[in-house]
Amino acid sequence: MAPTTKIKRSSVGIDLVRQLSQEGDRIFTTARARELAPQVGLSDAYVGEALYHLRRNGWITSLRRGLYALSSTAPGVAPVHEFEIAMALVQPAAISHWTALNYHGLTEQIPWKTFVLTTTDASVPARGTSGAADGDHGYHAGGMWYQFIQTRPERFFGVERVWVGEARVSITSLERTLLDGLAMPRYCGGFGEVVYAFGEAAPRMDVDRMVADAPRLGVAVAKRLGWVLETQGIEGRHLERLASLPVKGYRKLDAGGPRKGRYNGRWMLQENLPGVSGT
Repeated sequence: MAPTTKIKRSSVGIDLVRQLSQEGDRIFTTARARELAPQVGLSDAYVGEALYHLRRNGWITSLRRGLYALSSTAPGVAPVHEFEIAMALVQPAAISHWTALNYHGLTEQIPWKTFVLTTTDASVPARGTSGAADGDHGYHAGGMWYQFIQTRPERFFGVERVWVGEARVSITSLERTLLDGLAMPRYCGGFGEVVYAFGEAAPRMDVDRMVADAPRLGVAVAKRLGWVLETQGIEGRHLERLASLPVKGYRKLDAGGPRKGRYNGRWMLQENLPGVSGT
């Protein structure tokens, strides 16, 4: 191929980046690139090669097979937020757990991974490992690590839409985020961090909503919610509704903690926390 032809095609590839930016396609698929290619004089046969060179030159970033994000080095392109990338990597998706705790102002800690709630029906990308001590695998894309947490479709609820920068994304509500902390504290910085979050959220959380939703995530979550609310001094019908839920056997207060500690007959929980159980 003649050098002038290479230069021309490279220029056309950059024109494609500009066209994608103008169309608002900060994250795009190969199919979308093919759709816009004729508008910048790029032949369908060259689209794949153009994307390859654009990626090598840092104009675009590969997120997963056939999915790309525009680089902020491109003129007029604002950096793509990690929440926006999460929405594109899997569907359905909602920012959740520790990341949502941080978004709602319920923790002073900043998680180094973006936690994403999705369903067991979703196709979750799996590439690389985060090297986390707990052995959880993460997915690396756009310079960030993502932790996908799958749940049954009927448990994908409590999600709201918010604006983050230029992107509209889904995130678990304050109440759902707290319940997720009771279900999987290891994805929220640990049970101590979850209890701290409840204290921070107390003035603005919808207790009625939480009491209604907790059993949808399992009776153990409902019993833990009752225990936490009681320690916060909340009394009355909320606690009695949770206490009356039938449960077979004792569950651990901290789902990720050891099986030791005193037994709380009211909540059918083994209080496996230092300072609570005397362990």
